[in-house]
Amino acid sequence: MSAVLDLADIAPAFPDPTRGSQAVFRKVMECMARPGVIHDLAFAPDAPQGLDRAAGAVALTLFDFETLIWLDPRLRGGLAEGWIRFHCGPPLTGDPMAAAFALVTDIASAPALTAFNMGDAKYPDRSTTLVIQLPSLEGGPQVVLTGPGIKTEMTLALAGLPDGFWAQVQANHEQFQFGVDFIFVAGDRVTALPRSTRITIKGD
Repeated sequence: MSAVLDLADIAPAFPDPTRGSQAVFRKVMECMARPGVIHDLAFAPDAPQGLDRAAGAVALTLFDFETLIWLDPRLRGGLAEGWIRFHCGPPLTGDPMAAAFALVTDIASAPALTAFNMGDAKYPDRSTTLVIQLPSLEGGPQVVLTGPGIKTEMTLALAGLPDGFWAQVQANHEQFQFGVDFIFVAGDRVTALPRSTRITIKGD
């Protein structure tokens, strides 16, 4: 991780940081409370190269100086890392197990879900939340969602996930109350899956 920031290349964040982050936080919490629901974050500022607008908005809202972050290797040392460090001030780690949040832009090359912190009996809430940037939140293979926050069932068809990813998510759910949580972003849009959501792969 680079130690010195070149401020000349740092793009702006929210014009009003308090109101902007509160608006994004409400959208993200709604996504967590109602898994599979997709919200639009087009009101957020442009993010630097390597990050979509929604990914940048989530980072600006959830990352802070007390939050240990794991960054995708694609982002390390570049404009995105500098932007996050300047506007959010989080400590960065190369150890996925230590991270409170992981920002993933290349899910195919990311560590297995079990490499991240699943929480423990004393602190199940200290597990990692993965913010995963994808090409689209639609158009991929469908999965069926059931569980808390879902009246009957929802379908989700995230594009760009590698083979075997949903099987990892199913195994993650089986460990509940332990396990990681997920925020998926693409372009201006965001959705989420808490560890409590059960995933059924279509055709299973």
